[in-house]
Amino acid sequence: MIDLYYWPTPNGWKATICLEEMGLDYRVNLIDIGAGDQFKPEFLKIAPNNRMPAIIDPDGPDGAAIAIFESGAILQYLARKTGKFGGPTERDRIAVDQWLMWQMGGLGPMAGQAHHFLKYAPNMDPPNDLPYARDRYRAETARLYGVLDRQLTNHEFVAGDFYSIADMSIWGWASLWEGQQQTLDDKPNMARWLETVSARPAVIAGRAVAAEKRGDFKGNKAAQDALFKRG
Repeated sequence: MIDLYYWPTPNGWKATICLEEMGLDYRVNLIDIGAGDQFKPEFLKIAPNNRMPAIIDPDGPDGAAIAIFESGAILQYLARKTGKFGGPTERDRIAVDQWLMWQMGGLGPMAGQAHHFLKYAPNMDPPNDLPYARDRYRAETARLYGVLDRQLTNHEFVAGDFYSIADMSIWGWASLWEGQQQTLDDKPNMARWLETVSARPAVIAGRAVAAEKRGDFKGNKAAQDALFKRG
């Protein structure tokens, strides 16, 4: 059984959705990011960048246990381990890797900053309502969703006509488009894709893991201090 270190966020959902899609047994270890669990020494041994998700697979390469941090690395590892959702051909695998990296280096960070400056910063103590930052990250997130919508014009899924870990990685952030102050009115392909992926049983199950723990941390200074801790 794989040990999953998790909190119900878009990055955490990548791992639960992937594990559900692949039918792998896993045990959830909650990392309460609002309480600062991500900075505990025992977790840092698994994830030195103090970010979840992370996993420990007792049946890793050569039968030895392995700890893996970074959501994209987890998805790639599980795709290789199971032979599922990584792409059926080498060209397809390259496409999957491209769009996985696009999410890791582009959509995730930009949408995350949009959430921060649109939702959290104005409610901090003291408030940090920064028009330039709000406009910058909202606009960049919109640009990225435009890229996604164009890619989906002639493809059922992100990397082609097959569902993959690239879709799993993108879905969580894209599903929160309203909180990023985006619109789907001019993105019909993205809207269609969101509806298709959201209806998958494994996506529903993965999204539901510890859903009752999810909060926006508004007005919770202690949680904000833990979330936005420097150093």
